[in-house]
Amino acid sequence: MIPITKHGIVLKKTDLSFENDSVLNPGIYQEGNTIHMLYRAVRNGNYSTIGYCKLDGPLKVVERNNTPLMIPYSEDASKGIEDPRIVKIDGVYYVTYTAYNGINALGALATSTDLITFERGGIIVPKFTFDEFKRLAECNNLVNAKYFRHVRHFQASEEVFLWDKDVLFFPRKINGKLVFLHRIRPGIQLVMVNSLEELTKEYWNQYFLHLNEHIVMDPIGINHESGYIGAGAPPIETEQGWLLIYHGVYDTSEGYVYSAAAALLDLNDPTKVIARLVEPLFVPEFDYELNGVVNNVVFPTGTALFDDTLYIYYGAADKCIACASVSLKELLNELLLNKVNYES
Repeated sequence: MIPITKHGIVLKKTDLSFENDSVLNPGIYQEGNTIHMLYRAVRNGNYSTIGYCKLDGPLKVVERNNTPLMIPYSEDASKGIEDPRIVKIDGVYYVTYTAYNGINALGALATSTDLITFERGGIIVPKFTFDEFKRLAECNNLVNAKYFRHVRHFQASEEVFLWDKDVLFFPRKINGKLVFLHRIRPGIQLVMVNSLEELTKEYWNQYFLHLNEHIVMDPIGINHESGYIGAGAPPIETEQGWLLIYHGVYDTSEGYVYSAAAALLDLNDPTKVIARLVEPLFVPEFDYELNGVVNNVVFPTGTALFDDTLYIYYGAADKCIACASVSLKELLNELLLNKVNYES
């Protein structure tokens, strides 16, 4: 495997009330030598907002807000907003995050032109019960059976929807369409639309009826992602394809282990997987990754590129934000040695 450099912790919690429990899972947007980091800030009691800091170069924090950049504004997010990702399309920042109300965890969107004020787009993934989803997705009998086992159970009196997280946009339109990834366990799915206004109940009905056509990747039987996978950082456009850094999860007697993984998607049809690493890109190995709020976690959510060095920012043990780096050229070469033929 290619060499990975671990740079250690980039950002820790503070005594400020909105981030006195942990900081993790940052969205990254790079402008030249400047990195804008939007991160999940958790206060005691597990209530999340989005914090902001600025880096000069890949690792040096030079500015950090002492109040949240974004806070929950609706009942859908009454227990917090989590795990932001960020891209810029046609001059507009698209910030996706998970809205959590204590029961449901659903992908949502906010947009901005200045990263100061935000227009809330609300939930953009389907609000379907598991039974609704199962009835539609089972129709063609082509969907991984794990989709019907990954269900969270709550009191029947509550309004419970299928969890749909890890929403992130591609950084440009593809064939004139907005494209985003999302995650209904255990795989990664893709949406491609002319406008987000198309995302109606009827759209999702048809989407789930043909779910197999929208699945980008499902977990494969190897250890590091035998449980489930999820989209990580927004895809990076290269000559060889879209580079996707994602996370894989497997279960052990001591709980889940999260690792970072990589795949290459077709530039014009990103439902087609060109290549996929057989081994994880990197795994939990240091104390700050092994021990924390949730042990054994590296959860990549953003990247920045300086010359040939790709910096990957990730939540470490759900406690802090860390960074690892790899040669982009070497990573792409390694991926092309692992071309796949099991996706259609």
